[in-house]
Parts: sequence; C-alpha cells; structure tokens
Amino acid sequence: MTEISFDDFIKVDVRVGRVTRAEPYPEARKPAIKLWIDFGGDIGERKTSAQLTVHYTPEMLVGRMVCAVVNFPPRQIGKFMSEVLVLGMPDEDGAVVLVTPDQDVPAGGRLH
Repeated sequence: MTEISFDDFIKVDVRVGRVTRAEPYPEARKPAIKLWIDFGGDIGERKTSAQLTVHYTPEMLVGRMVCAVVNFPPRQIGKFMSEVLVLGMPDEDGAVVLVTPDQDVPAGGRLH
C-alpha cells in the first residue's frame, strides 16, 4: 500500500448525486449501464457509464444516490463520453456494488 498525504486526498473531489436517468449500454465491451447523475449546484448533471449490470438494472438506479469523482477529465468510453467516475466496491465475485450514503443527503455534498 502506498501512503499519500492529506493534500493528495483533498485533490480528489468525491460528491454525492442522484441518478436522474439510466439506460443499458449494449455497445460497451463489457456489460454496462449509462447514467445521468444530478450533483446540483455548480456541478449540475453529469453522465457516465459503469459496469453495474450484475447487481443493478437501469430501472433500479433511477432516483438512487451515488458517490462519484467529479474532477477527472472526461473520458471516451466507446461512443459515450464519461464525465465522472462512479464509485463501487467489488463483491466476493468481483461484481461492482455501489458506494452510497446510508441516509438521504443533499445532492452535491462533498466527501470529507
């Protein structure tokens, strides 16, 4: 494990947002779902794709709060431009389980 400084940690802008739209992304190399997430305030809505198909369907994700890194540069994922990185942890089989707050919090809240 590599140690980092607190200054390194605070450069990573992790925010909470609400999924406003989700749809399958069959063109992706690995099964994925396209997400549109509202972070409120100055950030607004951002889009991404994530390999969440083992535990989630698009319908399950709409309205759900998720955590994401919002200050990475946009990245082309196939024909889709990803603007944030949704955070998750692997289950025992390696499938992604979303990182979410355990209570309702305002969209745009920053991890600290």
